[in-house]
Parts: sequence; structure tokens; C-alpha cells
Amino acid sequence: MKNDEKVITEEMLDDLLSSPEEETVEMMRRIEGDIMILGIGGKMGPTLGLSAVKAIEKAGVSKKVIGVSRFSDQSLIAKLEAGGIECICCDLLDPDAVAKLPDVKNIIFMAGRKFGIKGSDYLTWALNAVVPANVARRFTDASIVVFSTGSIYDLWPVESDGPGERHEFTSIGEYANSCLGRERIFEHYSRANGTRVLLYRLNYAIECRYGVLYEIGRQVFAGETIDLTMGYANVIWQGDANNVALRCLELADSPPDILNVSGPKVVIRDIAARFGELMGKKTSFTGNEAPTAFLTNTSKMQRILGKPKTSVDKMVEMIAAWIMQGGRSLDKPTHFQVRDGQFLD
Repeated sequence: MKNDEKVITEEMLDDLLSSPEEETVEMMRRIEGDIMILGIGGKMGPTLGLSAVKAIEKAGVSKKVIGVSRFSDQSLIAKLEAGGIECICCDLLDPDAVAKLPDVKNIIFMAGRKFGIKGSDYLTWALNAVVPANVARRFTDASIVVFSTGSIYDLWPVESDGPGERHEFTSIGEYANSCLGRERIFEHYSRANGTRVLLYRLNYAIECRYGVLYEIGRQVFAGETIDLTMGYANVIWQGDANNVALRCLELADSPPDILNVSGPKVVIRDIAARFGELMGKKTSFTGNEAPTAFLTNTSKMQRILGKPKTSVDKMVEMIAAWIMQGGRSLDKPTHFQVRDGQFLD
């Protein structure tokens, strides 16, 4: 996308989010076998799948991209199939259903649960720990990129670069601990069976319809007061995160490798002020920045795969334009302000 272009329609946005980088295209020429995305029905899954299809086409190679989900939204199937993705309906909690999935050499595991209703933590654990066991036992010979989260790390001093992959942590709340459970299950089966795994610890993917920046922009546009207690966050454009996830298929190993995935640390106060400038809105704040936040150190990712291509300034500009034109919201709040790990809707 050129610097002076703006995202006007959802079709244009999805096309932008699913644009493969040349490094991803080159990787498709190197890896063998088809790609299956488990949990493709989430926020990132559709554009990640479409990015894989486009990269394969540009590479001039023959591979299938298979998307697996319960597909509660049946209209998504038609959209994905139109984009060249083969769709399979499957409840990953059912080991018999998982056993019937096709053998593939490359898997991106995106299944899981973040938000829930108080008292339903048992389901969060089932989806975040039992499903991984079903999948890991079934696909012992695959390379698996396992989506995890930077939320497993503790609150970290804001003057620092955040925790690296090998820092010790305790994890705060049921969600973070269940995600750590997901990682430990895959690690166990990787060590037991030699399965190649990459633990992809993502912090705050961003696009025009949801994410930390969208939420701040919407508040500014609506004239709402911005709470500054959680004053910092790391963000990455979803299209960049998609490309990193696909390229991580080559980094999977046994025992598992780990990669923090995100972009720069942003200051919430400064982001809100910039939205105010772009939107012609007065920005008001409450509270003061806490000395800690959920942060992540991405120096390893940058060393191996390079920095994300999309700047924070560009993200803010696109999101501001989207909000001002009345663009649709996915209505999926991040709850990034939560400090006790209880992500409940």
C-alpha cells in the first residue's frame, strides 16, 4: 500500500492483511508439503490462510491450504473457499474427529479461548490444554507453529524492553496459565516424539477493525476519557504477524523453539494524542501510568526475521481514517487494560 492510500472497504483491508512478503514467498519454495491451519475461524485465521494461498501462488509451487474450524459462521466457509482454502469442519475437542483430519507436514495451531464468563474457566482449560494434546498426539511428524501469547509473562517494568523468551515468569490469571499449559503440552509431545514445534508468543496484533490501537482511536473519536493506568503496550500489524507466523514453519524444532512476536512498545498517552490530532478531537485522560505493563522483548525475532514492515504511525493513520469513515468493528475487545489476568466479557 502506498503512503497516501487509505483503506476504504473491508475487501481492500483483507487484501492488505493477506499480502505475503517476498521472504514468505521464497519460503514456500523451500518447504515441503501442504499447510493446515487449525482454528482458522478466529480474528487472524482467515487473512493468515489467504496470505498462505497468495504466497504459494506467487512461488509457483503446488500446495494445498486447509482451514479447520467448527465454523460457527457458515458464511466464512464460502469466503475462504473462494480464496482457495479447503475447509474442514471439526471439533478439536473430539479426538475421534481430530484423528480423521488429513496428514499434513505443516500446521499452524491457532485454536484456543481467551475470553469467558466467570465460572467457565474449566472450558478455557479444556480448549487451551486438552485440544493441544489431541493435536500433538495426532500429528507427531508435522512442523507445528503454536500460537501462544505474551500474556503468560508477568507485568514488567515499563522502562525496560520487556521479557525475553528465556526470562522466568509466574503467569497471572487463569487465561495465562491455561496458555502456559498449552505450551507445556506441546513441549511434552515434542520431546517425547521428536515433533518440530515453534511456540509463537504474540502480543497484540492490530488491524483497522480491532486491537489496542483501534480501541484507543474509537474512544478518542467518541470523546471518551482514556485510562492511562496500563500506559504501554507492544503492537504489530496483523499482516506482518501473518507473515511471521508462516515463516516460523521453518523455525520449528524439537525441543520447541520459542519466539516473541510483536512490534514496538507504544505509549498509550502519545497514541491517543495522535488520534486526537488526526481526528480533530480533544483528548482527555484519567489516571497515571503504572510502573509495569505486559510487554515483550522481540530482539530475537528481529535478529532472525527482521523488523515488522508496518510502522506504528502508518497503523494509526489507517485506523483513524477507518473509524472516521464509519468502518465496521469486529466488536472483540482486547481487554489490554486488564492487570489481574482476568479476561472476562
